[in-house]
Amino acid sequence: MVSPTLDPSSVIEELRSGCDNGLDRKGLLRLAATKIRQAGDPYSGVYMYMVHGDSLVLEAFDGRPTEHHVIPVGSGLCGKAVAEGHDLNVPDVTESDEYMTCSIETQSELIVLIRTRGNIVGQIDVDSDVRNGFNELEQASVREIADFLGTIL
Repeated sequence: MVSPTLDPSSVIEELRSGCDNGLDRKGLLRLAATKIRQAGDPYSGVYMYMVHGDSLVLEAFDGRPTEHHVIPVGSGLCGKAVAEGHDLNVPDVTESDEYMTCSIETQSELIVLIRTRGNIVGQIDVDSDVRNGFNELEQASVREIADFLGTIL
């Protein structure tokens, strides 16, 4: 069986240590973004958006900068995931009219919601420079991290 590129247990252990050492929310989000991106391909950029009213606000990232610091819920793929209440795995962003271009290099995108007590509080938005960058194993790995973040934020 093929293993995922991302090892969620090591990221979760780093986050647990960050909690123990008093990292605040932005610090934990920054740590998560960095550790996820360090897994290498297909993780080209990791963006941590948190829900603030009717908007998603970029609170941390690792990778190429984005001009999308605030995204209205319902706009673009990130806003769509929150509005519809489910994760999105987009194998080819060029085939989506809803994709908001962050980088011309981005080919695929994975958006995994962060929930606290059943409520959507944010999302992990991962870009990849390859088409079909995220298989089910990668999505499940990011889901584990998102679920853990939901318990500590």
